[in-house]
Formats: sequence, C-alpha cells, structure tokens
Amino acid sequence: MSINKSQLKRLRKDTKAVQSSLKMDFPIKVLQIGEGNFLRGFFDWMIHECNKQGHFKGSIAVTQPRPAGKGKIEEVKRQDGLYTLMLRGFHQGEKVESTEIISVFSKAIDPYEEWMEFLALSENPELEFVVSNTTEAGIKYQPIPLEEGKPMESFPGKLTAFLYHRYLHFNGDAKKGLIMLPCELLERNGDSLKQCVLKHGRDWDLPKSFIDWVDRDNLFLNSLVDRIVTGFPANESEKLFAAWGYKDTLLNTAEPYHLWAIEGDPSIDQRLPLRKSGLNVRWVKDLTPYQMRKVRILNGSHTLLAPLGILSGLEEVKQAIDHPEFNQFLSNAIEKEIIPSLPFDQNEMKLYGESVLERFKNPFVHHLLTDISLNSISKFKVRLLPTLEEYQRSKGTLPDCIVRGFSGMIRFYRVNEMKGTYLGKSFAGKDYVVRDDIKTIEFFSEQWLSYERGQIPLRQLIEATLSNQYLWGKDLSGIPNLGNELCQYLEGMID
Repeated sequence: MSINKSQLKRLRKDTKAVQSSLKMDFPIKVLQIGEGNFLRGFFDWMIHECNKQGHFKGSIAVTQPRPAGKGKIEEVKRQDGLYTLMLRGFHQGEKVESTEIISVFSKAIDPYEEWMEFLALSENPELEFVVSNTTEAGIKYQPIPLEEGKPMESFPGKLTAFLYHRYLHFNGDAKKGLIMLPCELLERNGDSLKQCVLKHGRDWDLPKSFIDWVDRDNLFLNSLVDRIVTGFPANESEKLFAAWGYKDTLLNTAEPYHLWAIEGDPSIDQRLPLRKSGLNVRWVKDLTPYQMRKVRILNGSHTLLAPLGILSGLEEVKQAIDHPEFNQFLSNAIEKEIIPSLPFDQNEMKLYGESVLERFKNPFVHHLLTDISLNSISKFKVRLLPTLEEYQRSKGTLPDCIVRGFSGMIRFYRVNEMKGTYLGKSFAGKDYVVRDDIKTIEFFSEQWLSYERGQIPLRQLIEATLSNQYLWGKDLSGIPNLGNELCQYLEGMID
C-alpha cells in the first residue's frame, strides 16, 4: 500500500523514526552563523558524532548571516532542530550509504528580527565556540555604524557586537573569551576575521580594554574544510520520504570523505573532542601543506579536466573518470606531475591523490564541468601554473598532461559574442558558454578572430597569450619550449 504524500508528517521530536537516545537538552556551547547545507553536512554532523559518543555534551544555536536565510531558519524551528543527513559514496574502496537524523540544534534565531535574543546568547557562560560559513565574501570589512538595538548586516559586524555584549556582561573576564572557527574557503580565514573585528572595535570607538580582550583572550583559528555536500536531493525526496514515513525539508546529502585541518593547539581537542571521536580532524601548526595539496591536487584536477572535458562533449566529473582516456590522463597528471612538484611527504600526497580520484567516482555527486569552468584562467594561474613551473625547474622538461590541459583551455576560450553571451564550440560543434571577467574573454575573442581571418598565425596567438601579464601576473613566454608544445597540441584541436 502506497502512502499518500499529503499524509506524511514533518520530521519533529515526536516522529517515530527519532531515536529515544537522541538528546536535545545539552547546554549551548556553539554559536553557528550559517544555516546552509555545508555546515549541516560537515560541522553539525561532527558535533552529532561527538555527542553520540558522550564526548562533547553540547548543543548549537544557529543563526543566518543574511536576511535571505530566514526561510531556512524557520524550517529549523518547525522541525525542532532536526534534519536527516545521508552520506553516500566510496570510502577506502568500500561503498558507503548511511542515513541518520541529526539532533544538535537547540535554538534557532533570526538576528534580523530577534536581535536582542541573538545578543543575549553572548551571556551564556557555557558558550565556547563560534563556527561560521558565510562564503568567502562574508569575511569582509564593511564600514557600518553601531546602533543600539539595530541588527548588523555583515558577519564581522554581528560578531563584534556579540563579543562586545559578552565582554560587558562578564566584565572583561579573560576566561570568557571564545574560540572562532571560520569555515569560509578563504586563506587565513581566522586572521582575516580577527582583523575585521578589531577594525570594527576601533572604528566604533569601543574601549581599548575590549580590543585588548578580543586580541588576547579570544582565539581566531585558521582552518581548511574539505567535504562535498550535495544538499537536498530533489529528484529522490518523495521516494525517500515515503520509505521513511516522514517528510524533511532540511534533508541533506554529502560524500563520506571529510577533512578539517585547524591551525591550533591540539589541547583544544579536550574542549572540542573531534579527533577523540574518531573524526578526520587535524590540529596543526601550519595549514600550508593542507591548503597547497588541496589547491594543487583536488582543485587543480578539476581545472585540468573542465575545458578538455567540455570540448570533448562531457558534462560531469564522473563522466570523465568513467572515460578510460580521461581517467588515465588525470591519473598521470596527479601521480607523475602534480605530486612530484609538491615539497611534502610523497607517500602522504599519493594517498591524498588516490582519495581524490575515489571521490570523483562518487555516483551521487553530479559535479558539472560547466560550473568548474567558471573563471578558468585565474584558476589555472593559482592551481596549475605553479606545478608547471616547478616541474620545469626541477626536471628540465615540461609536464605533458598540464601542457595538454593548458592547450585545451586556450582552445576552450575560442569564443564569439552572441547577445552579451560568449559561446564556444566543442570538437563536435556543440555550443557552450564561457564565463570569465570581460577583459579576459575579450582578449581571447579578439585573438581567435584575428587567427580565423588569417591576420595572425597560431604561434603568434600563443605568444600573445603567454606574454599577457593581465592573465598570469607575469610573462610566461620565457618558459623553455612552452610555446612550441602548446602550438603542437593546439594544431590538433582546431579545424
């Protein structure tokens, strides 16, 4: 007998599927600024794991960083802070599929309508951590006034007001400082957030003793997060709800792999017992190796794949991994070119590279190459150009796979403008859209047009590309033999 979807009740505390062992009466130890899929599939899942093992015994107060998040906060309230998380994919060669109801939210606050309630959270003596994910643009200083009773628009502004309220309530008690754990994909995210808070404090003419308290008694930790969180599975939701016997508008999905590298003293794990609970969390002195390997191996692989894949008619990362030629191409690039160019333990880098390829095979992750191709030039500059240069310096030759990918990217930018949109054509003649800053796209459009009209040879187009310092921040035409090899590859890619 099928269940009428209109008969399904929303997930709440009294839902039959909610285990009696799930507790919601832990004290609030975390303020979370960010209601989106990522934190719910990453940090909140971690806290749930810690609580299940009896290590943390704390709950989370969640709030949104922008007014647009109001709807999600309301859903959290309607569902008593509960939501379902599905982990699906491969981990160490084994297929993983798990479903669990996560119960870590004990309070949800809309700071734009409940500002004083938001500030009142700062008076909680058991509060220890502030976790955020407000996108990279969220950690940015905006000159805004401090007005009594009026909510702050920006995340750093909210946090400064929150910390000042806490400072006043506890009379500057050094032991009541908080630990900030920003998860935004921004290098030195903790340092950046701290500078914004200190600047707000100075611009608002707050007491020097408060600024000193922020600087001395609060920690702003730099961190790097790594997990693909795929969000609400719209195509499957009704079938899943019918099988579970309840509906969940906050249903979230993620891959099994997770890593959180935090630049902080390992002793903090006694207060936030992530490693103690068996999670892949590293307390490290320097984030650089983790950032560099992620940018060069994981992100670099994406950037290497996208233009060539689109030109070849592929749509998703998994299609490329399932394609024998592209699989071999990417495996060779990671194993023989990217990893040898990294100044870190090669065995550890190899294990990470293998995990990246395993993650790319996940049938539940539909990662579009068109999304990855956004701003490919600046991505190549950060993710792949350093590998090309280091490989050439150390070995005296060029990395073949990366040069081939470089050629594919130049061919990818062979575009024509059509009603404000720049379109390229795949090897089979299918249209695709190129999205980048207008100056970059216009440069390539003009170069390719001159080539097509017979005004310049291909070699001149390549030289103009390599010597364009706007694109690369330097002149690449002096790299031995690069122009020749790009020319050879491109000749096979153009009609």
